[in-house]
Amino acid sequence: MSAQDSELFPTLDAVEGEGQTDLTTGLLPSQLLREAVAQGREILSPEPIGDDQIQPASLDLRLGELAHRVRASFLPGPRARVRDKLDLLSMHCIDLTSGAVLEKDCVYIVPLLEYVSLRKRTSAAANPKSSTGRLDVFARVITDYGTEFDRIREGYRGPLFAEISPRAFSILVRTGSRLVQLRVRRGSPGFSDTALRRLHEEVGLIEGPAGPGTIRNGLAFTVDVAGEEATGIVGYKARRHTDVIDIDRSCHYDARDFWEPVYSHKGDGIVLDPNDFHILASREAVFVPPDHAAEMLPYDTFVGEFRVHYAGFFDPGFGAPESGGAGSRAVLEVRSHEVPFLIEHGQIVGRLLYERLIARPDKLYGKTIGSSYQRQGLALSKHFKPVLPR
Repeated sequence: MSAQDSELFPTLDAVEGEGQTDLTTGLLPSQLLREAVAQGREILSPEPIGDDQIQPASLDLRLGELAHRVRASFLPGPRARVRDKLDLLSMHCIDLTSGAVLEKDCVYIVPLLEYVSLRKRTSAAANPKSSTGRLDVFARVITDYGTEFDRIREGYRGPLFAEISPRAFSILVRTGSRLVQLRVRRGSPGFSDTALRRLHEEVGLIEGPAGPGTIRNGLAFTVDVAGEEATGIVGYKARRHTDVIDIDRSCHYDARDFWEPVYSHKGDGIVLDPNDFHILASREAVFVPPDHAAEMLPYDTFVGEFRVHYAGFFDPGFGAPESGGAGSRAVLEVRSHEVPFLIEHGQIVGRLLYERLIARPDKLYGKTIGSSYQRQGLALSKHFKPVLPR
């Protein structure tokens, strides 16, 4: 680590401590994330980390002071730091302290305020926040010497960077804006379809046409393109020429200025054009037990030439009746690849993986902690006022 990095991360060598014992395998729940922050270990920042950043099984990460406009996306690889690549690819820097616009179809690298000092047998995974994905903002995390996006290897100690590429809308961000989130994992918990079937039989992970028979490398779910009976709307398509969206505003924008409704066509499905971004919904209601978290597999070439769900984390308590979530469906961010693709009602479009937490979190996903999408059906991001029928 260079002298410059030592100044940026002054406590890295002091946070591991002696005599700490590894915890049970699984994801860290909110109380253990809070404890790690309070004790200055594993998750650190030069700015205080607020309790509102701590979610039931993840931590919201904040943008730092500068955005680097780069010529191309990249991974540092095992021999380079992110800043080494920025020296080669950065076109110019943008000051975020007073807010700045990130233009659509451009790629930016932003150092995050949080950094990590992971212990042995501890790794982490990142993902865009739900509201980020629903705006078609492609956001992922990279690390020094990293060979994968959104995966922070066991024992990594150093900075985190967000790669951000708005696709449908230009966005206004600032230092402290939250576009990505982090889950921390102890050990290497195993995954099996047998365990998933057992869990589904015990608690009912999904309510609707999909079920135990569709468990293969995860729990399958299907898409609803039959539409709401009253309106015939099956989803929304992003308009191509719109105003900027302030990422930190809620319930502010008129959805009709940014989206156009998509209607069903007598069960014929809808055609996804590669130039268009759609918001759709699953047919099934999804349930995440309080002692588990889920992740949606982002893209599966076996189900079609399209990408589903840019933001794949589902928190403990999503869809749970005890936290006011009965009937919550998965909202899908969908974009076709290369060629137009017909997506039909009831088609399998993705799979959910469930993972146990070390302990039940001390708060669950829901309105009591300000969650935006509990009890949701087809829903746009929180930035927009409720959609009213014309």
